[in-house]
Amino acid sequence: MSAFVARAQSTTKAAVPKAIQTHDLWTDSSTNLTWAAKDNGKDVSWKGALKFCRTLRLGGYADWRLANMFELQGIYEPSATAPGRAGDTKGGVPRSFTWHVKGDLFLTGDEWSSRGDGKEKSSGYEYYFDFNEGKSNDNPVGWPYPYNGMRALCVRGSGDPLGGQRQHARSIPPVHE
Repeated sequence: MSAFVARAQSTTKAAVPKAIQTHDLWTDSSTNLTWAAKDNGKDVSWKGALKFCRTLRLGGYADWRLANMFELQGIYEPSATAPGRAGDTKGGVPRSFTWHVKGDLFLTGDEWSSRGDGKEKSSGYEYYFDFNEGKSNDNPVGWPYPYNGMRALCVRGSGDPLGGQRQHARSIPPVHE
């Protein structure tokens, strides 16, 4: 009988939390994705963002990757007010800033998006997501794509209901026009 009680308690506890937050990680139970609690914190190119996430070792995991647009849009919440930083990271002093992101993730700029197709070769026009305005962008000012204020937000798991079979992020409409 005690084994039955233990199972019943375990099931009850698993059903209660909507998300799991630790100091370094946030797991969104609606998608089963685990997010790094903060982005990389400094300017990074798109290729650098891919490499940063691929080589990240955090929370005992080594299978981190750069989030795709679908996943980034999924953690945008207009009513959320997560504290973070924004501004110049080269010689200037970043200022306190509020981002509209679930999980109280600590962001410091706009977040690069992976292509989501498994072929991480740059097309020259890579997407990023702005958690302040809630929209994606792939409108480069010039080549090479400027990356001032661009960051890497890493994720692990497969939260895509299509199991990674989604078309390239360019086919996903922005959250807001």
